[in-house]
Amino acid sequence: MSKREDEPMTSSRKGGEDDEPEMTPAPPPEHISSSNVSAGAPAPRGARFGEGPEGRGARRERGVTGARAGFFDRIGQFIHDVRAEMKRVSWPTATEVKNTTIITIIAVIFFAIYLFVVDRGLTFLITQLEKLVGWLLGAV
Repeated sequence: MSKREDEPMTSSRKGGEDDEPEMTPAPPPEHISSSNVSAGAPAPRGARFGEGPEGRGARRERGVTGARAGFFDRIGQFIHDVRAEMKRVSWPTATEVKNTTIITIIAVIFFAIYLFVVDRGLTFLITQLEKLVGWLLGAV
């Protein structure tokens, strides 16, 4: 049995035994809202990569805390969670935004000029090829 990064293993081995220890996964943690997590804390591996047990897709389980909440309760919880996540976002400074905008504009201008030159060059080559083929077929 291989150990996965997202499953902490515990050993049930008794002292003095030479056989292979039996590894069992630790019990899953209680349901925790993301608003309880500090701003610098990394997301758990399953949340980052969307993996559930045995590499299958992660699935949110219903009924962890009982019956489904009402419509307005869920909207309120959603807004609360969105505000909590927005507080954790690392927003760029005005200088960073300005610099990346300038870099983007320069890159767009460069590639526009590059594609214009390539287009004109290919157009010229194709028209010259047409003239050559017409001249060769007209001469035959």
